[in-house]
Amino acid sequence: MELIFTARSSWQEGTVYTELDTHRLRAEVNVIADKDKSEDPRQVQVTIENEGNQRWSGVIHIELGFDKHQPRFFLPAFMYGHNRGEAPQNVPNEFPRIRTGHPSRPSSPWWMVRSDRLSHPAALVYDTGRIVGLSASPYWLNNEHTGLKKPWYPGQKGNFLQYAGFTCSIEKGTVGYTLGYENAPLLFIKSRLVHERAPLAENVFELAAGEVVEFIMELYDYESSSPLGINSAIESIYKKYHEYPRRGSDIRKAVSDLSTAIRDYAWLPEDRHYSTFVYEDAESGSYRYNKIISISWTNGMTIAAPMLIAALRQNDEPMRQQALSCITNIIENAMNPESGLPYDAYQDGIWSIKGWWFDGMRTPGHSSYLVAQAMFYILKCYDYEYRILQNTHNEWLDYVKQVLIRLEHSKNADGEYPTILSEHTGAGLEYDAFSGAWCLAAKAYYSWLTNDSSDLEEMRRSERHYYNVYVKQMECYGAPLDADKAVDSEGILAYIKALRFLHALTGEETFLDHMKDAIKYEFSFKFCYNSPVQIPPLSTLKWSSSGGSVTSVANPHIHPMSSNLIDELLYYVKQRKDDYIHQRMKDTVAWGCQTYNRMDNEYDFGKKGWMSERFCHSQGLVTETYADGSPASTWFCLMPWASGSIIEGLVGDLWDDVNSTK
Repeated sequence: MELIFTARSSWQEGTVYTELDTHRLRAEVNVIADKDKSEDPRQVQVTIENEGNQRWSGVIHIELGFDKHQPRFFLPAFMYGHNRGEAPQNVPNEFPRIRTGHPSRPSSPWWMVRSDRLSHPAALVYDTGRIVGLSASPYWLNNEHTGLKKPWYPGQKGNFLQYAGFTCSIEKGTVGYTLGYENAPLLFIKSRLVHERAPLAENVFELAAGEVVEFIMELYDYESSSPLGINSAIESIYKKYHEYPRRGSDIRKAVSDLSTAIRDYAWLPEDRHYSTFVYEDAESGSYRYNKIISISWTNGMTIAAPMLIAALRQNDEPMRQQALSCITNIIENAMNPESGLPYDAYQDGIWSIKGWWFDGMRTPGHSSYLVAQAMFYILKCYDYEYRILQNTHNEWLDYVKQVLIRLEHSKNADGEYPTILSEHTGAGLEYDAFSGAWCLAAKAYYSWLTNDSSDLEEMRRSERHYYNVYVKQMECYGAPLDADKAVDSEGILAYIKALRFLHALTGEETFLDHMKDAIKYEFSFKFCYNSPVQIPPLSTLKWSSSGGSVTSVANPHIHPMSSNLIDELLYYVKQRKDDYIHQRMKDTVAWGCQTYNRMDNEYDFGKKGWMSERFCHSQGLVTETYADGSPASTWFCLMPWASGSIIEGLVGDLWDDVNSTK
């Protein structure tokens, strides 16, 4: 496994990387720890020296080659396979894609990216039965006493110096690591804001004349029958770089703070719904609402369900009545009689399929993501109303049943549910997306609640399809409607929930096997360390990225949706002892308990219990500003669906476990 060293200096013309000796730089590589097992990394110590008599400034690129046949790259949270470079790219949302040759934007045969866009500091590739890759420190420090540069590892003392970078190239057949970094050939701030490659400036690595730096790299090379094999490397990297999130509120206080804020500030009694955005005018003390109401996803049942369960847990009847009003309103008024499916959106007294996402869709129609997710959460409300108060809402079950029957008829020959269904007939119009996994999740939950196994074989068929086509390839796409089928972390949440109930219904070990693989796919989006954010308010709070998940390769900020998975993670570790999954569950719990206003204005906006959905762990994502125009690393608003994701994860089985131990 030979390492290839090149560099680009700040003073040279052009962007070409050339051999180190043209820069008066020297590199040395020594093996310091060989493999014990085939999947273990080989540790090497890399030494780089500036042999010139002048300061050197630029980016040093270290690449690891592999035997190239049909490579699928994995830079966690940034690149999965080719990021669907195989699919049409003339869509409104841009994100990095890999294509050979000389493709047009936003595709490229190679990518360089700053390390904090990755959830784990690694660049890996799967190619014809092998995993190859490398890992190294995501950023560098200045030694507090000597001023010498050294790589960061958990527990290392020093002052933040700069980020490193990671790379991949399908042309050369390499993955790489950089001292200094480039975002090249493009920097994706968000899916509709893209910058061209910038000149070398603050992103350079500097070496004084005669200066030497040393650091350790882990090199991976092992057999694997599928891309799922990268998860062994990710687990190894997690153990090396893991940091726990900062201390937040305890579970009861977090639930109380978050749910009380939604109850008091986000409920819209005239609409019988929750506002999607709530803004505070600090000077007047008034509030502004951006409603954009839907039945689920960013509104509706994804707020009502956790709020209902929080109300039941806290014996808060006004909170419960709000949630019940929202549920009843959807069930009684949202149904489209033509299609037999509920409309997705509501505005100015009218239910329709034209939500805020409508003009970004390829095909108009009902979204299976929203429809089936709403059904899942109606079932969850039914479950907890009966579990805690012994209230039966059979009309809810009947409503969900008729929708599930309609969805079941829309599956294609592969057993895949559609992503879009006809507004007029309910027929499937568009497939090739993971969003239909919510249909499977709702179906499995309903079957478990009613102890009905009559459709088990059909559920098995759909589950196998989603596993083999998406999960096994580590490439789940087509859940969020605003991401143009970019690879994402959202859809896997539905699939994991489906597996939890399929296993509970049958006890079949295969469902746990697949659940483990899906959980580890989600973990590839979940930060393993606390990236040193440099922009307030996250920087001033010492906010933790560890335990938070990146939403997709198109919208690459950290958001709280994966916190709703805590019940499923807990279910898995109760079935099978797994210290790795258990620890990452603890990260998720702790992240949620520290990522909201624990007091008024803690995040430079809003009231106690307020939180938004967008946390910019990387400066390359920042679009928000303070009133004076300076950059801000979060949005300044209350977003109840985001709070609801945290609440949902804390008020389920975890709540029972925590309270049973007291």
